[in-house]
Amino acid sequence: MPQGLVIKSTGSWFSVLFENNVIPCRIKGKFRTQGIRTSNPVCVGDLVNFDLVKEDNSGLIFSIEPRKNYIIRKATRFHHESHLIAANIDQAFLMVTLKMPQTPYEFIDRFLLASEMFFIPTSILLNKTDLLSQQEIDEFVDTYTKAGYTCHLLSADWGEGVDEVYERMKGKLTLLSGNSGVGKSTLIRKINPDLDLKIGEISEYHKSGKHTTTFSEIFKLTNDSLVIDTPGIKSFGIIDIEKNETGLYFKDIFHKSAECKFTNCTHIHEPGCAVLEAVKEGKIAWSRYRSYYNIFTDEGEKHR
Repeated sequence: MPQGLVIKSTGSWFSVLFENNVIPCRIKGKFRTQGIRTSNPVCVGDLVNFDLVKEDNSGLIFSIEPRKNYIIRKATRFHHESHLIAANIDQAFLMVTLKMPQTPYEFIDRFLLASEMFFIPTSILLNKTDLLSQQEIDEFVDTYTKAGYTCHLLSADWGEGVDEVYERMKGKLTLLSGNSGVGKSTLIRKINPDLDLKIGEISEYHKSGKHTTTFSEIFKLTNDSLVIDTPGIKSFGIIDIEKNETGLYFKDIFHKSAECKFTNCTHIHEPGCAVLEAVKEGKIAWSRYRSYYNIFTDEGEKHR
């Protein structure tokens, strides 16, 4: 029974790596995975079992091996379904920029929440630092360092900081995600110039990135390092979370909540709330608390 790794998803077809060969595969019949209602039941990073079709050297996927983890968001077109971004990830790097384009803080916090839900170690890559003042860099790094995340400073166009990031990728399957135009493909090409990845432009009108990566795909950086390049994500809708669990996945809020007067504190209005006090004192960034508040109250959907 052939078993392979899904290295590319184009919607109805999947490229499956099997014994150093790439087999184009389709899904056999209708099936759902692990009870997850998704717009894409198979995703990049999945280990799949398939039957070979000798007539055209393609394959039919009939089952998926259990996933050790996955990252998922609300489907943009079908609000009652979800969209799997990738599975079986060793770590995630969220690439962000504060200019050309500007990554919304709430987008960052929603992605981090999703990675915490599924136990995916995540670091932040702050790219295009050559466009920023030292104060802007320090404020951003301070916000997310206090929140419990490692920040790497990059200017991928110039190759600055690339070697440090590459060292963190060695021997791992790394998910590289972020908005369009933040420099994901540029970073991958700096690490491995032999890869033929398109580099996008920035829309002058919207100051946002144009999509260049159309489908998620795994690329080999070296013999022991793999990276998942994903299409730019405009929004990140949270799915399968209970309102009272939101604070569990904000590391800074969760740690401070142990000092709250009430064990069931929502950190919205209760007296003796240590989280609200920490926000007032600047120990938790206001932007982080605002993201928490918007997710808890189902507001701020335009920043998804």
